[in-house]
Amino acid sequence: MSADRWTAKFNATNWRISTFNGALLAAYFVPTWTIIAFRIATSPVHGFYERANISVALYLNDHLQVAAPHLTRFAWLLALGRLTVAAFFIVFLVQITRPALRKAGECDEALGIALGIGSLISFASMLMASQVGETAALRLHATELLLLLGTGIVLLVERPVQAEKADLPLQQPQLLNNR
Repeated sequence: MSADRWTAKFNATNWRISTFNGALLAAYFVPTWTIIAFRIATSPVHGFYERANISVALYLNDHLQVAAPHLTRFAWLLALGRLTVAAFFIVFLVQITRPALRKAGECDEALGIALGIGSLISFASMLMASQVGETAALRLHATELLLLLGTGIVLLVERPVQAEKADLPLQQPQLLNNR
């Protein structure tokens, strides 16, 4: 493949900033949150008391006095939420492989849902970390929340590329068969 054809095929103008930013976020959140969710699924109590989930576990245990059997249900619910976010990021990654969808911004729905649910989980975890005094978990969830909110703002501000309409003069027929 010649250099000119390669440049034309992989031109940077094909990618919107929000699409590229969403792909970078997916590269972080899909493996990280999937691993966390599978650790909870394999061992709910042990996985729930790891660094990424410790604030939620301590808040439920200390402040709401949730019993141990019910903590496993909350752990599974958190794992389901994290897997849902990872699944929507994967759907987004699959959709951006098609240039027509990527340029028109039709893949923004999956990214928006992933950003919304992920922001909700990170914000709630950040609030719980601040209540129980877990500074490492607070930093982690605040960083994740800022990443998600930053991409959400870029997604809201940036508009998809509009198809250019060809203005036809009044003398030229606009019907398909010229009847």
